[in-house]
Amino acid sequence: MAVILHEVYDWYRDLMDNRSDSRVRDWPMMSSPFPTLALCVFYAYFSKSLAPRLMAKRKAMDLRKVLVYYNLMQTLFSAWIFYEYLRSGWWGHYSFKCQPVDYSTNPMAMRMARVCWWYYISKFTEFFDTIFFILRKKTAHVSTLHVIHHGCMPFSVWMGMKFAPGGHSTFFALLNTFVHIVMYFYYMIAAMGPKYQKYIWWKKYLTTFQMVQFVAIFTHQFQLLFRECDYPQGFMIWIGLHGVMFLFLFSDFYKTKYTNKTAVKANTNGYTKISAADAATATANGKCISASNGDLSNHLVASNDSNKGACMPVLDEEVETIKPNHHLTNGYKNGFANGHAFKEGDGVLSTNDAILNPDSSSSSLHQRKVK
Repeated sequence: MAVILHEVYDWYRDLMDNRSDSRVRDWPMMSSPFPTLALCVFYAYFSKSLAPRLMAKRKAMDLRKVLVYYNLMQTLFSAWIFYEYLRSGWWGHYSFKCQPVDYSTNPMAMRMARVCWWYYISKFTEFFDTIFFILRKKTAHVSTLHVIHHGCMPFSVWMGMKFAPGGHSTFFALLNTFVHIVMYFYYMIAAMGPKYQKYIWWKKYLTTFQMVQFVAIFTHQFQLLFRECDYPQGFMIWIGLHGVMFLFLFSDFYKTKYTNKTAVKANTNGYTKISAADAATATANGKCISASNGDLSNHLVASNDSNKGACMPVLDEEVETIKPNHHLTNGYKNGFANGHAFKEGDGVLSTNDAILNPDSSSSSLHQRKVK
């Protein structure tokens, strides 16, 4: 047993000391994988166990102003990283067909390594997406898949940073930061209130935009399977599989939300009417829908098939409450729901949250995540 442990230790030291990029060895968080791994594990424990218990007897927080500033900072941070990736190679000397890692210490190579490090740090700032969900008591959005995605991304990016900070696979980070610019900008505007909603009419195109991103990522990566390139093949395959996996997840979400013909429908609006008896006892995602006066025969209930597990697609989370006279009214004091000012009689609910979260307080963060 001692011999096996000694061999494992020798392999680990050789991997860390001789096979990694010596330029980044002494950079913060780069000398060992364990700090990153510890933060990822704690994030998962905090998100799924500790934080929900801490918030169990507390009221949901109104964080609309905080969300505006947070999303603004994330938009600017993503924009700066995107700019640095362009200036470090992708707008100039980098090849889209094959780009080896430059392990030298020339200024451009070091600039690329530095922006890779900042991209790695950005995966930790995205933890706040989950924290804000929990503080607002929107635990339905903190799905296992959401936590796995956000919990795994920092360690995944750490490996790229440790062994290949630059080169072909940074195209993935370039596209991902551009998508994050758009996503965080959308959520910033959505959190600002109803008078700004007319500026985000393009919301419905975001999921398609994200899927195009993943196709571009795995196409760019897997081309190296058919051409010679001095780039670590393991990282190429790893990043390419990320693109394939998230494309399937987003496609499932898209089909469920927009094209699933098996969704329950009525009057072509995608929802179904239920009887008072059914409404009184109906459940969705484990929560019971209660009747206030037993007269719910014309209430509209959204299908509960929406994929809240995919952590990045934009989900309509804002809320409509239902009065006994069958009129839809808004869950917010200021009339803001789901990024739209609903008119009485529109007859439209957003997603399950229209039933499950009558006390929603602000626009959701992205259900993203690469990250």
